[in-house]
Amino acid sequence: MTRVRGGSVLDLPSIASAQLWAISVAVLLVLLATDFAITRRPHDVAMREAVGWSLFYLALPAAFGALIWHRYGHRPAMDFYTGYVVEKALSVDNLFVFMLLLAAFAVPPRLAQRVLLYGIAGALVLRAIFIAAGAAVLHSGTWAFLLFGAVLLLTAGKVLREAMRAEEYRVDVDRMRSVRLMRRLMPVTGEYHGGRLSVVRDGRRALTPLALVVVAVFMTDVVFAVDSVPAVYGVTEDPYLVFATNAFALLGLRALYFVLHNVLDRLRHLNHGLAVILAFIGVKLVLHWAHSVWESVPDIPTDASLAVIAATLVTVTATSLRADRKDRVTT
Repeated sequence: MTRVRGGSVLDLPSIASAQLWAISVAVLLVLLATDFAITRRPHDVAMREAVGWSLFYLALPAAFGALIWHRYGHRPAMDFYTGYVVEKALSVDNLFVFMLLLAAFAVPPRLAQRVLLYGIAGALVLRAIFIAAGAAVLHSGTWAFLLFGAVLLLTAGKVLREAMRAEEYRVDVDRMRSVRLMRRLMPVTGEYHGGRLSVVRDGRRALTPLALVVVAVFMTDVVFAVDSVPAVYGVTEDPYLVFATNAFALLGLRALYFVLHNVLDRLRHLNHGLAVILAFIGVKLVLHWAHSVWESVPDIPTDASLAVIAATLVTVTATSLRADRKDRVTT
């Protein structure tokens, strides 16, 4: 982690040169453009197609981490892998909310991947903004570790309380502020018009329901960005690695949604695991701040963090599947 002197954060050498940033952004734009080209023609996504793209987007970060390890060593590679696992776990929770939104807006299955892609593109823009803001906060002083730790601990408590209630989460479209605002600004058609966000009706431009669901997904991205960016900054303070973990975790969501669509509701203990992970990283950040002030306070290494996070995810997945099997037997 970053060393401190006199209450301010000293910069560690970042692995990212201007050339690496440029190449990474260019590759990201190419991947997004490819996804938009694929979804330009609305169609139902077959499982074979979804699995193929999911494997591709899992292979990319695996290869990227290996490249980082080869060129820059063990430490940044482990930071990347750990941050990626954290972001991927949080992104699955994103998928669950996206699934509820798509159902609430009655999005036709053939348009679902276009909505998801809009959401992913919006999330990438938001994450870039939050990452830049997080870097600025970290460079302002060691109090930033306490701030991020407090945010994660409060979020963990909120997630755990919601998980313990075991209530079915519902989306009321008519009560969503973003939807009410959009309806005030422009008329909205009652039916979808393919992948179009707006159409001309009686000489006047009107939004389609697709535009409303895209805005709703974008607003949920704001909430998730507040949680995910501090979480990955708890793993590494290199803005490039923070950006890379977010980008790789988000890029595969479109395909992963169709792979996990029928099993997401079976991961009933996922939020319990996410609460544990967020709380763990929050404690890690607080300890790191304390370590910068009192060297006798232990600082949790990244390798140990990865082990805890992986063990938590494996445990909640196993307990979720066991509980689901038990319910199926009793019913």
